[in-house]
Amino acid sequence: MDAMWLEMPLLSLLFMTLPIGAALTWFWPRPEQARVIALGTALLDLVIVGVILSRFDPTQAGYQLVEQARWIPSLPVNYLVGVDGLSVFFLPTTVLLFIGVIVASWNTVMSHQRLFFSLLLLLETTTLGIFCALDTVLFFLFWELSLVPLYFLISLWGVGPNRRYAAMKYAMVMLAGGAPLLLGFVLLAFNHADLTGALAFDLPSLLATPVPIETERVVFALLFLGFAVKMPVFPLHTWFPVVAMEGPVAVVALLAGLKLGVYGLIRFAIPLAPAAALEWHWVLAGLGTVAILYGAVAALAQTNLRRMMAYSSLSHVGLIVLALSAFNVQGLQGAVLQLLNFTLVAGGLFIATSFLYQRVGSSDVLSLGGAARSMPILASLFLVLGLASLGLPGTSGFPAELLMLIAALKTHTGAGLAALFGMVLGAAYFLSLYRRAFFGPITSPVVRDAVDLLPRERAVLLVFVGLVIAIGLAPGWLLEMLRPAAELWVARLAMG
Repeated sequence: MDAMWLEMPLLSLLFMTLPIGAALTWFWPRPEQARVIALGTALLDLVIVGVILSRFDPTQAGYQLVEQARWIPSLPVNYLVGVDGLSVFFLPTTVLLFIGVIVASWNTVMSHQRLFFSLLLLLETTTLGIFCALDTVLFFLFWELSLVPLYFLISLWGVGPNRRYAAMKYAMVMLAGGAPLLLGFVLLAFNHADLTGALAFDLPSLLATPVPIETERVVFALLFLGFAVKMPVFPLHTWFPVVAMEGPVAVVALLAGLKLGVYGLIRFAIPLAPAAALEWHWVLAGLGTVAILYGAVAALAQTNLRRMMAYSSLSHVGLIVLALSAFNVQGLQGAVLQLLNFTLVAGGLFIATSFLYQRVGSSDVLSLGGAARSMPILASLFLVLGLASLGLPGTSGFPAELLMLIAALKTHTGAGLAALFGMVLGAAYFLSLYRRAFFGPITSPVVRDAVDLLPRERAVLLVFVGLVIAIGLAPGWLLEMLRPAAELWVARLAMG
């Protein structure tokens, strides 16, 4: 059995099972079983991810489990996938988040169930592909393909009256952001051809190819712009609050929990243009600081849980960008750990809000007062995840935010102090809104008669909360597994 796993292309198997599961949802005789097939497929992928983690060697800094095949030989573009310490842990958290979204959609999607759950599985395929792709064209393919299922999920199953507008705005903004990404990758390929006589789109070759500083500046600007749209970072964030209010609450958990734009910044933009990134560190620090303060102040003014969490997400993304601008190991470790937290904490909060929305039909404070009286378990788990988002000691948010703040204070003291102020505001907006939503006076009979979490819903949130507390109490093992890849990342910047 061990020999079989050793010989098997696990990453390709991870991608293949999901489209097969999506196809099964269409051919299965009973459409109401689509959710069962989707959940079973996601659980199978969780098993495969477990095997991937067991084969991953955390002492190695480079890419592992690499699979390569010729795709477009004349360019050349290859099917090239692999993982390292900066990407491998996104695989289990991503699969867990999709499992949570499937469970959260269990009783809410009554029409076109085959289409909904197949789109979720296809979206999971593209998301995992983004984390594993080591060829820039392959990465761009996964990046753009993720727009298709999200467009239909938002427009067809959104909960707001303007869901089609939100879906179109999201798609158009993301397509506009994809143009500079592709142009940046093409410029790097042309630079490689100028030096070697042959085009190259694979990440290892591009990382080993020197780039003139003038070209680096253009490439970094293009890649940063393309990724900043999806992070989102101020002022390119306007699509996110709209989608948060109009889209399906459970599906928005994917956008809040999976910060693919920040991952792209770490994986591609900074390593491929290191000199330009170092030169423009003040731009990253400035945008990060503005996002921290703007997101926190905007969240403080909200009366709806979904809008509050959308602006809170913007503030937390700003802290990650600020930490990355330090270009040191602590900042990168904190940023990656915070991205993993986003999947568990921000994703978990939106899933919990989805459970709340199913029962009450609203996420507005005026309609939720006293929700803790009828739903104490939901209120308790929501509180734990919310405190983790504030960086409470004992949760996974604390080591991540501590590392990022230390990194920021070392290199951008003023911005680091602004980030501390933003964290104070974060405590104010969350605790104030939580108190009014869950412990205010009951204003609706729907809230008074609401039932608490069902066993499957409770199990999902307990897994998220358990991981948040486990990482918070013992973060050392995870940070040590991140260290070799983080040190190599920083060393490449120094060489650039």
